[in-house]
Amino acid sequence: MIVLGVDPGTATTGFGLVDFSNRKPVAITHGVIRTKPDLDMASRLMVIASDLKELVEQYRPDAVAVEELFFANNAKTAIAVGQARGVILLTLAQANYQVYEYTPLQIKLAIAGYGRASKRQIQEMVKRLLCLVDLPKPDDAADGLAIALTHYNFAKRLDRV
Repeated sequence: MIVLGVDPGTATTGFGLVDFSNRKPVAITHGVIRTKPDLDMASRLMVIASDLKELVEQYRPDAVAVEELFFANNAKTAIAVGQARGVILLTLAQANYQVYEYTPLQIKLAIAGYGRASKRQIQEMVKRLLCLVDLPKPDDAADGLAIALTHYNFAKRLDRV
């Protein structure tokens, strides 16, 4: 089973693909979709949609998980991230994927066992769980991997019920 995890953002959307076919999960790839700050919002959203579409066409994941929007102190940022999430969800739905969503708290609990884990703690745990040589960077890419790992953990539990 290959899982794609997506961490939405307008400037940087993180992603991570993890293969769970063997006993140990293996990171296939991770990275970010970057948009140029001088682009208008519609153009930035088109870049995210286009790059995400290419990603799913290339890797054909079995499942896709996206981080849910959390309440931010800055309403402008929350709206921008919400727009990116909307484009991500639409792009994945158009590619016939059922999208699973997880809150930051669920992700932190699943990866670090602690709901207030720092970005660094999440990176360290992702590195350990995937037996990576270096910390996955940037943070958004590490979050994409963490979201993929979280989905697999939740999916395993649900299959047992």
